[in-house]
Amino acid sequence: MKYVFFDIECACVYKSVAKICAFGYVVADEAFRVLEREDILLNPRGKFHLTDRKGREGLVLPYVYEDFKKYPAFPAAYARIKALLENKDHVVLGHATLNDVNYLNLETRRYKLPSLRFSYYDTQFFYMNVKHNFSRQLGLGAMAEELGVEFTPHRAVDDAYATMRVCEALLKSESLLTVADFVSRYQIRAGRISDYKISPLASQGLKTYLAERDEERDRRAKAHDEFYRYVNKHMHRRAKGGTLEGKVFCFSKEVEEEVPLSVRLVAAIFASGGKYTSHPSECNVYIARGQGGVRYQNAVSAGASYVPLESLEHALQEI
Repeated sequence: MKYVFFDIECACVYKSVAKICAFGYVVADEAFRVLEREDILLNPRGKFHLTDRKGREGLVLPYVYEDFKKYPAFPAAYARIKALLENKDHVVLGHATLNDVNYLNLETRRYKLPSLRFSYYDTQFFYMNVKHNFSRQLGLGAMAEELGVEFTPHRAVDDAYATMRVCEALLKSESLLTVADFVSRYQIRAGRISDYKISPLASQGLKTYLAERDEERDRRAKAHDEFYRYVNKHMHRRAKGGTLEGKVFCFSKEVEEEVPLSVRLVAAIFASGGKYTSHPSECNVYIARGQGGVRYQNAVSAGASYVPLESLEHALQEI
């Protein structure tokens, strides 16, 4: 088997448009020896409008944009790309590969070409399985830095080469020799494109992570409901004229969900004449374990005082 690492750069990307200007690839054997590498440059047939992953403008590709007019458009390279990716002896890999597969899908539709049909893997997804953290999508640059790989970002062939070296380093860190070994260890199912439909990668680790995430969400939702049932039931029974009269408290969500701590604290607040609100912009005392976050910013911006949770617990003990 041979590995094909590929990366794509686009002149612009919108919801249903991705005008490819560069298809870079590296073919390597299972020992990660480079057999072939090339940057296939293409005329995107459109203007360059470049943004980063957060949609901010200012991204610059290491190419002379005017030069792309000299090259043929995507259909001229379609047969080469198809042969490269659909070869049964090739294992196709990329970084955040789902994005690049989608770009290919959009371009084949744009030029009314037959859908590509191949399976693919993703070094970003590999890394997530190693770390058992599927909530953070680490960029190629960050992974390359962590694994000691140097490259020129956003030149398609260099990104493809860096992806290969990242994959090699990742396997080495796991004491594995081949991608097949890695896939077997983490029970990874390849992504797939066929008939213009794309399916993402999956793994046992992702399945477990999603189950744990859903369980945690359920736990937090139940804790949230329990806390507010108490607040709604006892707010009108609060003491009048106590030492906290005129004080309106709001907890961070994390504190709210620490039942029975949050219930004990709000009970003490009510017993001393204080009130509670779920809206941080309406409180004058905000309670959390630390500063930061949207709730904290809303509370402070509205003029509330921040009080660390430990200070509130100590103060209530003194009342």
